[in-house]
Amino acid sequence: MHPAISVILLTTLIGAGQGLFLALLAGELGARFGAWAALPDAFVARAAALALALLVAGLAASFFHLGRPLRAWRSASQWRTSWLSREVIALPALMGFVVLYGAAHFEAGAMLRPYLAWIGLAGAAACIALYVCTGMIYACLRFLQEWATPLTVLNFTLLGAASGFSIAAALARVDGLGASTGFALAALALTALGLLGRTAALLRNARLRHKSTLATAIGIKHPRIEQRAAGFLGGSFNTREFFHGRPQAFVRAVKWSFLGGAFAAPLLLLGAGLGQGAAIWFVAAPLVQWGGLLLERWYFFAEANHPQNLYYGAIA
Repeated sequence: MHPAISVILLTTLIGAGQGLFLALLAGELGARFGAWAALPDAFVARAAALALALLVAGLAASFFHLGRPLRAWRSASQWRTSWLSREVIALPALMGFVVLYGAAHFEAGAMLRPYLAWIGLAGAAACIALYVCTGMIYACLRFLQEWATPLTVLNFTLLGAASGFSIAAALARVDGLGASTGFALAALALTALGLLGRTAALLRNARLRHKSTLATAIGIKHPRIEQRAAGFLGGSFNTREFFHGRPQAFVRAVKWSFLGGAFAAPLLLLGAGLGQGAAIWFVAAPLVQWGGLLLERWYFFAEANHPQNLYYGAIA
């Protein structure tokens, strides 16, 4: 498939925003059970504002993927059958809960304080629903066998949560809060689990036996069929939209780069931060990880082999 930059930005930005909001909920829950001191209201309000900014930035990026942005509101009309429509509903709902949660930590939002637990619970449910909807947009496509697996939803959730907790650890360490250790440990665990999940997906896809072949595509039962030319459709919409157009050496380089940037480097940086206590390690971790996640998401799209490419083998 052709990786669209707008969708890559959408999925990585909103995933980080969701993870950051979940980290705030976990941080306040940890304070309630005495794991560390209560998070200052100013910190929670700033972090919630950043989570909202990430969600808004992801939403804004998605508009560049629309052919007619003015008709974007119609995308929510098929919520009974479409995971995309459900995502379109879940994202603004989550943004609303993030606004309410952040506002409750301002003096002017004191009236919301009695309902803070319910707002947080509803926001957490919206977070999980949004992760599931975003992942299922791709996992439900059975003809794209690389995506049609529960690992797709699992990895979207783990990678988004890991990046959000990494951001929370950086913000807390800059403010000198004890909760930064808890956030960092959670980010380490989520990143490690994300590495396991992503590796499992890579191993699964490497062993895939595609149901469609060139023989089934053209209906000729012959053991040796070879396409020698692309024909007059060589420069069509199909070859531009459903194939990334990069050599395999480039794709392999992206794979090893994202494994290092999204997983190995953040694990080392967070570990160094926990060992040395310097804020610079905590700040570097989410920045490096997000760069790695951009590459990971590019590879996610490029790895999927659309069956229509069987008709354009000389190009794809």
